[in-house]
Amino acid sequence: MKIGILTSSRADFGIYLPLLKKLRADTDFNLNIIAFGTHLSGFHDNTIEIIRSANFEVKYTVESMLLTDSPNAIGTALGLTTVKFADFWKNHKNEFDLVFCLGDRYEMFAAVVAGIPFQIPFAHIHGGETTLGAIDNIFRHTISLASKYHFVSTAAHAHRVSELTANKNNIYNVGALSLDNVTDIDLLSTNEFHEKWGIDLNAPTILTTFHPETVAMEENESYARELVKVLNNLTNYQILVTMPNTDTAGSIIRKILIDNFNNSKHVFLIENLGPQSYFTAMKYCSFLMGNTSSGIIEAASFDKYVINLGNRQKGRAYGDNIIQVPINAKEIEKAIRLIEKENTYKGLNIYYKSNTADQIVQVLKAIKS
Repeated sequence: MKIGILTSSRADFGIYLPLLKKLRADTDFNLNIIAFGTHLSGFHDNTIEIIRSANFEVKYTVESMLLTDSPNAIGTALGLTTVKFADFWKNHKNEFDLVFCLGDRYEMFAAVVAGIPFQIPFAHIHGGETTLGAIDNIFRHTISLASKYHFVSTAAHAHRVSELTANKNNIYNVGALSLDNVTDIDLLSTNEFHEKWGIDLNAPTILTTFHPETVAMEENESYARELVKVLNNLTNYQILVTMPNTDTAGSIIRKILIDNFNNSKHVFLIENLGPQSYFTAMKYCSFLMGNTSSGIIEAASFDKYVINLGNRQKGRAYGDNIIQVPINAKEIEKAIRLIEKENTYKGLNIYYKSNTADQIVQVLKAIKS
C-alpha cells in the first residue's frame, strides 16, 4: 500500500512519529513523506532536518511559505501552497493509495484543498476537535470534509466528524497518536539534555509555548507583554520557551520575547527542540504554561499540570490537569501558586488509548485487503 504523509511543521512530525516508525517497519507499506510549510523555512530552523535525523527519507518537498505573517501574507501563502500542490497532485496523484493529513494548519488545509479535484484519498488525524481562539478551527473541519478516513482522539470527536461529514463510516476512535511517543521515544537524561542545549533540567523549570490567538489578533501584543511580566517575576524558575509558530501575528510575540529575553539568564528561547528533547523537557519540568495543544493532549501522560492561557484552545476537551487562566499577570501568578501546592498531577489522560499507531496500521491493512 503506497502511503503519503503530508507534514508541514515540527509539531505534526512529532505527532506522526509513532505511525511513521510502524509503517517503515512493515513490508505491507511503501512510505513516502511529503515535506512542506515551515519544514523548508530557514527562519524556522529548516526542521526538515529533524525528519532526516530520525532516519526517514523525504521523497517530496513543496516550498511555498512567505517570511512574514500578516493576514495578507497568510492569505498569499494559502493561495501559493494551493497552486504548488495543484501541480504536485497532477504529477504524483497515481503514486498514492492513501495520503495522511493531520490537524488544522492553514498550510495543511491548502495542500488538501488542492487535492480535492484529483480525488486524492485523504486520511485525517485529529478531526472533530474545536479551538475557538484560532481560525484553524475552519481549516480543521474543511480537511475533515475532504477526507475519506478519519482517525480521531475521543468518542466525542468521532461524533463531531460524523455530524460534519453526514457519514458514520470510516471514523476510528484511536486516541491521540502523539501519546505513543511517551513509551516509544528514548528520552534524554538531564545530563544529555544539558550537553545538547546548555540547560539543566534538574533546576525547577517551566516549559512554555505561547502562540498567537488568530481570532483576536489585535490583542496579541498586549497578551505577550502580560506574559513577559510573569516571566520576569519568576526568578525562582528557569523558563524554557519554544518559539511561536507561523500563524498570523506570531512575529509580534516572537519579537517581544527576543527583545526581553535574548540575553536572559533564566529565560531560554529555543526555536525548535524536536520531539525527543521536547518530551524530555516535559518529563522533567515542574509544569507547563502557554496555549499549545501539547499541553492539553500530552502533559497529563507526564503527570504535569498546565496553565492554559487565554482562548486559543477554547472549546477543546481537557482533563483535570488543565487550569484555564485569562492572559493577565496577576491571574497567571495566582495559578502558579495553586500548582505549587498541588505539585504532581495524579489523574488520567482523557486522550489516551493504548497502541494508537498499531490501531491505525490495522485499519490500513483492512482497507488494503
